[in-house]
Amino acid sequence: MLEVMDAHAKMTLFYLPDTMVNWPWPRAINPHFDDVKIEVDAAFRDFKALSPESQKAFDKCDFARLAALAYPNAPREHLRIGCELMNVYFIVDEYTDIENAAVTKEMVDIVLDALHHPHKIRPEGECILGEIVRRYWARAIQTSSLSSQRHFIDSYTAYLHAVVVEARDREYSHCRSIDDYLKLRRDTCGAKSAFAIYEMGIEFPDEVFYHPIIAELVECIVELILIDNDMASYNREQATGDENHNLITAIMLELGLDRSGAMAWAARYHTQVEKRFIDGLAQVPSLGTCTDVLVKYFDGIATWARANHCWSYESQRYFGIKGAEIQRSRIVQLLPKINCSDASSVAKVNVADLSNIDAAVHRE
Repeated sequence: MLEVMDAHAKMTLFYLPDTMVNWPWPRAINPHFDDVKIEVDAAFRDFKALSPESQKAFDKCDFARLAALAYPNAPREHLRIGCELMNVYFIVDEYTDIENAAVTKEMVDIVLDALHHPHKIRPEGECILGEIVRRYWARAIQTSSLSSQRHFIDSYTAYLHAVVVEARDREYSHCRSIDDYLKLRRDTCGAKSAFAIYEMGIEFPDEVFYHPIIAELVECIVELILIDNDMASYNREQATGDENHNLITAIMLELGLDRSGAMAWAARYHTQVEKRFIDGLAQVPSLGTCTDVLVKYFDGIATWARANHCWSYESQRYFGIKGAEIQRSRIVQLLPKINCSDASSVAKVNVADLSNIDAAVHRE
């Protein structure tokens, strides 16, 4: 009987390594967080993009906290824009994650049109994503440098196109190899466009921004973020049936590892990427007047990696109300499969509330 129980525990529990224990950048949070969160959350609810139940689950994810952790030194207005951007990312994610490639492409085209025409009134009856993005970008460009606007549009466009590819993979139940997955995930994680908040108040010349060494260091932080995000989000995604677009699944399938083994592999890869970034900082050439700007930019994106990790446990997005407990114990109980595809009266989007699932599991 004990052997059966032990076997069951191995199947339903897995170990989540602490990948950021040696990361030199500490947790910090923007002092404007509380006030800005109230404003941004209220403005987002006014869109009525979600049913009341899904909106409640969306609120528990505390996306404003992610922005406040990622941009701890941003002035109030830039923090507000960062908070709105987090809502943009995750509402696009919620809408497209349940659609096929054709519908996702339609949504992406709407978002791109809104991004390029922020002062154009959106058509009546259009998907609400268009108006959400239009209002975000109309506000952002008021205090953004031209170079940051250009870099955001380039990277956010790449993100949206990758979301369509992800939808096609999902439609055909296609699981990628580790290398192919990482190539796509570097765009679908959206991190590069989030870094544009750090350059809103400065002009960042393209010859510096796209310098090979600079680009490589940015890629390192993108990988740290996507590794940590996929490790933290795996349980949620396997429960909602969206685990194929996840590094842990790719590792399990390609290398034949169980969940804990795949988590350990991802943690080792994370350590390698950390070293590449730290070593790479010493290779950054002197770039004249941009040197001081680069120091602040690298400090910012390195802080983003810490912020992403902290938010994963401080919000209820991935672990429900058990984030602090899991952060201490590193033990995760596999969630049961749930159905998030039923249409609501407001939108065909249902945001999974992991706090409710956790409660149900522990009542059984």
